[in-house]
Amino acid sequence: MGAPPRTIRLIAIDLDGTLLDGAKRVSDGTAEAIRGLAARGVKAVIASARPPRSVRPFHRLLGLDTWQINYNGALIWDEVGRRAVFHRPMAAELAREVAGRARAVHPGVLVSCEVLDRWYTDRFDPAFNTETGKIFPPDVIAPLETFLGQPITKLMLLGSPEAIDGLEALFAREFAGRAGMVRTDPDLLQVMDRRVSKAAALREVAAGYGIPLEEAMAIGDAPNDLEMLEESGIAVAMGNAPERVKAAADWTAPSNDEEGVLAALRRYGLCPAGDPP
Repeated sequence: MGAPPRTIRLIAIDLDGTLLDGAKRVSDGTAEAIRGLAARGVKAVIASARPPRSVRPFHRLLGLDTWQINYNGALIWDEVGRRAVFHRPMAAELAREVAGRARAVHPGVLVSCEVLDRWYTDRFDPAFNTETGKIFPPDVIAPLETFLGQPITKLMLLGSPEAIDGLEALFAREFAGRAGMVRTDPDLLQVMDRRVSKAAALREVAAGYGIPLEEAMAIGDAPNDLEMLEESGIAVAMGNAPERVKAAADWTAPSNDEEGVLAALRRYGLCPAGDPP
C-alpha cells in the first residue's frame, strides 16, 4: 500500500460482511452515498465471491453501470451488457481431479460448479448451501461427468466443517501451486484457477478504466480480500474483519452492521459528512 492518493477514482467493495449487514441488506444511507459516487467521478465496483445473478439486485439498487468482480476474481462481468469482460476458469482436467479426490476422501461431500453464470451439481442438499443457493436453484442437476468436461469458473465443495477442514488441509498439500482455494465459511471450500484473486481482477478493472491503482480504494472484511487491500492506494477493513485483515488496512471502519462502508466514504471525503453512522 502506498501513501493515500490525492484523488480516489475507483472503489472496490466486497459484498458479504462488508457492504451487506447481517440481514443481507444495504442501509439507505450507504446506498444513497454510493449512488452519488458517479457524479464525483468515482467508479464503484462490487468485488464478491458471488456469481453475477446473485450480485444483480445490489448492482441495480446502487444504480451502478460499472463492471463487477465475481467468483473472487475468476470473472469480471459487464452487467449492463450482460457479458464477460474477463474470464479465468480452471482447466476441466484439474476440476475433475479435485472433485474426484474430494469424493474419494468424503463420499458425501457436495460438489458444485459455476460456469460463467450457471450452477451445475449432481446433488442438492439445502442443509449445506451458499448465499446464492438460498436464492437461486441449480441450473443443472446431473452426474458430474456430464458437466466436468468443460473449463470451470469455480468449483465448490460443501459439507460438515470437519469434512471441509480435512479437505482444506489435504488440498493444501496435494494441489499447492496448481489450484487456488478460498475458505470464508466453515462448510464451504471454493477452488479456482491458481492465478485467480480479487487483486488480479482489480488490476484488470483499473486498467480497463484507465485508473492507476494508487487512485483506488478497497473495502473488505475477509482473508480473500487481503490481496485486494494490499494492492490498493487506500485499504479499509471492516470492524468485523479478523485481525490479519485489519493489519493490512490503512483504516478500520465500523462493522458491517454499523454502516462501515458509509463511514469509510465519509472519512475519505467521498460523500457528505452527515451524522455519524
